[in-house]
Amino acid sequence: METSKKFILLALTVLGLGLLFGILGTLQYVFPGFLKAAVSFEKTRPLHVSSVVFWIILAAVGVVQHYLNEHFKNNAKYPVLVKIQFWMFLSAIPIIMVSYLMGVFGGREYWEFPPVLALPIVIGWIAFLIHFFTSVRQLTKQPVYVWMWLTGIVFFLITFLESYLWLIPYFRQNIIGDMTVQWKSYGSMVGSWNMLIYGSGIYLMDKISEDNKSSSSVTAFLIYSLGLFNLLFNWGHHIYSLPTAPYIRYVSYAVSMTELLLFGKIIYQWKSSLSAAKKYRHEVPYKFLLAADIWVFIMLGQAIVMSIPAFNLYTHGTHVTVAHSMGTTIGINSMLLMAFVYDIFGNTKQQFIKPKLFKKGYFLINASLLVFWLSLMTAGILRAAWQMNEKQNAFSQMMSSLTPFFISFSVSGFTLAIGFYILFRHLYVTNRSKWIHNEA
Repeated sequence: METSKKFILLALTVLGLGLLFGILGTLQYVFPGFLKAAVSFEKTRPLHVSSVVFWIILAAVGVVQHYLNEHFKNNAKYPVLVKIQFWMFLSAIPIIMVSYLMGVFGGREYWEFPPVLALPIVIGWIAFLIHFFTSVRQLTKQPVYVWMWLTGIVFFLITFLESYLWLIPYFRQNIIGDMTVQWKSYGSMVGSWNMLIYGSGIYLMDKISEDNKSSSSVTAFLIYSLGLFNLLFNWGHHIYSLPTAPYIRYVSYAVSMTELLLFGKIIYQWKSSLSAAKKYRHEVPYKFLLAADIWVFIMLGQAIVMSIPAFNLYTHGTHVTVAHSMGTTIGINSMLLMAFVYDIFGNTKQQFIKPKLFKKGYFLINASLLVFWLSLMTAGILRAAWQMNEKQNAFSQMMSSLTPFFISFSVSGFTLAIGFYILFRHLYVTNRSKWIHNEA
């Protein structure tokens, strides 16, 4: 089996674990103390967050590697570099998960594991960067997705290292500077993996439409330019609450989520240009691209409102922020990644094996995500109203009043996970013979 496909299978496995930890986390949110002795919420949260982040990173890496081989006709000079990266990640992730379960922390936010465990990730990513350059060799006259992949790979390494600057006393001893650098690195890191995913999305659209209009258009390169600008500057809306220079807020407000608008425009124009035959031949990836397009516009609307400083003052730190994070992670990134997964592991015949199984999973994911998002949004808005009210009741009373929305959030999270598990089952059914004989 190609190493790129092993990356994707590892990503799906990590996603399955992340969904399981997510279900456990929602139950602990509704029923405080649930399984506290065995796996407390302090462990469940990083287990879920890191698993989902690794799902996005691993899947994006596997997809880019696969599409890179397709585009350049397996022109990699040192294919062993891909294997090195795979084994670096495969060795690090289980240790990270075990460290969480044992209560051994030491990191921050996405990376709450001991910092030493970041070394295999850095080594693997450097191997990925070298693999890219030895595969591409010449950057002139390349389609936009090649430039997006390059940008995503380079800036992920930069921002990942940047997220560990707190280990240096100079940064750690200044709390405002420390928080600014930390939030900036995470905001830009999201922009870097978006580059990998959106670039792959444009590649897939070219592949389905059988021309290179999407990747050669002015709009596509405008997306790249705005995406790069966003990656560099849109993190500013994360730090409205910090006493930083005003121009940072103005710039971040001006550029926040603009690449989503143009990416949505590309998908919309691409859909209208497809013939029925091409849609039919690639029905499954097309469905995920369609779902991602819808969530792009929902998240764009929310992002615009959240980026207005007056509104951000109310919503920052509430469930509105969580709703946006979940909407983009699942509705956009995961939908696009699943489109790539089905493109890579499916073919015209395989995609239509047990279509009812696929339809159940696909519908359950999207319907559950909508309820999930609305539940978090409602809870966040009510909490924002409470925290800005001069006559506040007790925090415990406010949280108690949000219980119906937490229950709705928990139930929809459970059905969302079931939808993904159904798709895992569908993928296994469609590829069972190949995986058993290690031919995929």
